[in-house]
Amino acid sequence: MLDGAAAAAAERQAREAAIRRRRQRGAQAAVARAVAVGARYAVEAAERSVSEALARRTEAEAVSAGGAENLKAIRARVRELAGHLDTVVNTAHGTEIARAEHRLRLAQLAEHALQEFGIEPETLVAEYGPEVPVPVIGDEPGVTVRYDRAAAERRAADAQRQLDRLGKINPLALEEYEALSERHAFLATQLEDLRKTRRDLLTVVKEVDDRVQEVFASAYADTAREFEQLFARLFPGGQGSLVLTEPDDMLATGIEIEARPPGKKVKRLSLLSGGERSLTAIAYLFAIFKARPSPFYVLDEVEAALDDVNLQRLLGVFEELRESSQLIVVTHQRRTMEAAGALYGITMRGDGVSAVISQQIASRQPA
Repeated sequence: MLDGAAAAAAERQAREAAIRRRRQRGAQAAVARAVAVGARYAVEAAERSVSEALARRTEAEAVSAGGAENLKAIRARVRELAGHLDTVVNTAHGTEIARAEHRLRLAQLAEHALQEFGIEPETLVAEYGPEVPVPVIGDEPGVTVRYDRAAAERRAADAQRQLDRLGKINPLALEEYEALSERHAFLATQLEDLRKTRRDLLTVVKEVDDRVQEVFASAYADTAREFEQLFARLFPGGQGSLVLTEPDDMLATGIEIEARPPGKKVKRLSLLSGGERSLTAIAYLFAIFKARPSPFYVLDEVEAALDDVNLQRLLGVFEELRESSQLIVVTHQRRTMEAAGALYGITMRGDGVSAVISQQIASRQPA
């Protein structure tokens, strides 16, 4: 029975505890519901606050952006105004300096006019001021017009350009001009001397040319005459002559030999035989000898290509030349040796040494 009472008491306690827990859970649930309702209200209020904060933030950002743009524009305007202010200040400063310089220049000009010319500034302005007509440079004499600063500046600019084209002033120009004048006079004198010398040389050259032409013409005429005679003697019945290639220019002319042996119609030397060409050359050579004689002549085997008949004719010409000149003839022809006045030969002795031998021919004069 004791155990049952304890169990009942325990059961009552358990029920009471369960009732307390139910009550406590109900109270907690009521509190939780109240908290949930308050939390819902708080969340709604927080959301409204966040929305309002976002709107205010957007508005503030827009206001801030507009303010930054305005600030930027204001700063740009401030910089522009500052630059303009600096320009105005510098201009004003420069203007003030220029005015000061002008005042100083005017004071200097007034002082200079007073010291140099004894004219007061008022009198100077009255007589030479901008209202007084001034003569126009370059126009007709006596023409005066009112002073025009722009026109005066243009004339001054033109004058300055002309002065610039002239270049810098050379302080040594007079000395250089005098030196160049002396040099020019010296060179002119030398040039005149050279011209005079050239004229004299041309005169001498002309005289020499005239003399050469005269001597050549005389020698040619004598040689041509002698050639015709000798050719007729060496070629009996033939005809030979000398012809000038340029008769009008005796200084540049050449000489051609025309030879026509008897019985032939040809005149060109290339068509003659070897003996005829040799005899024609001898006739031309001896014609020169007879036209302009020399004390002696040296001939080297000139008759080697001649036959006996032509050799005999040549020896006759030798006899004529021996009357006024001495002939030294190198020959192997016996008949030529017989016509000589003295013979000279080279022989070799038994010991192999060359020796000169000579033989005088008493019946003839030395050739």
